[in-house]
Parts: sequence; structure tokens; C-alpha cells
Amino acid sequence: MSKVTLTTELPIPAETAAALARKPELMKYVLSPILHVYRLDVPDRIDVGTQGSARFWLFGIIPGWTHHLTVKRLDSTEIFTNEHGGPIRTWNHRLTFEPVDDARCRYTDEIETDDGWRGAPIRLFIRVVFCHRHHRWHTLSRILSGT
Repeated sequence: MSKVTLTTELPIPAETAAALARKPELMKYVLSPILHVYRLDVPDRIDVGTQGSARFWLFGIIPGWTHHLTVKRLDSTEIFTNEHGGPIRTWNHRLTFEPVDDARCRYTDEIETDDGWRGAPIRLFIRVVFCHRHHRWHTLSRILSGT
């Protein structure tokens, strides 16, 4: 198993960020345009045990894979999912939103994968996608906070 962790500070409260992360449409926004999400099959309300899937296309033009997830843990500032699909057999994803103060939070993505012989290229892909994802989170949170 290998792990990639990325952290950034967002100018919105932790509870607000965590509530946004539970919205399936947010996944489409933060992954675009690197991964375009087609056939998003996730309920509007996310709870422990929720299962879903999405068809990914690289840059909206290269067919990718169908990604599957199950929500394992969920509270006011954390989401933990077990995922799999495409070249990745196991993808454990933990999102945490730690309050810095009343108006800011520290957002962390921790991704643990079982990627076998494909390890290095998959970790590089995760870093690229999640750096972009954090940038998109930052853009959205600045708009929401008015900063």
C-alpha cells in the first residue's frame, strides 16, 4: 500500500467545506477538466454505507474507467471512502476539514492505494489530479467567502 497526502487551507468554515464535499456535483467541479465525470451515479444524500459510481474520461475526450465508491465513515468534518476502478484495485480516501478558526479550515486529502506494479505512475497521477483538485477547492471557497 502507498499513501499520498495533500493539505491546503481554505477560507471557509470546516463544517461548510465538509457539507460541500458531500455534494456529488462538487466532485465533478474539482476534477474538471483533467477528469470529466460522465454517468455520475451517486445519491444526492450521502450517508455511511452509500455506494456510487462514475465514469471518468481524461480531459473529456479519452475514455477512462468506471470508478466505484462506498462511504465508510462520515461526520461533520470527515469523509472516509473505500474506492476502486480502472488501474487501482484499492483506493482508501480520507477527506478531513480541520477548523483553523471560525472562518477557515485546513483541508486534507489522504489517499492510500494498492496499486501493485503500477505504483509510481499512479502516485504521480494522484498528485497531479489532487493538486488540481485543491486548486479548484481554493477557487470555489474564495468565491463563497467573498475573498
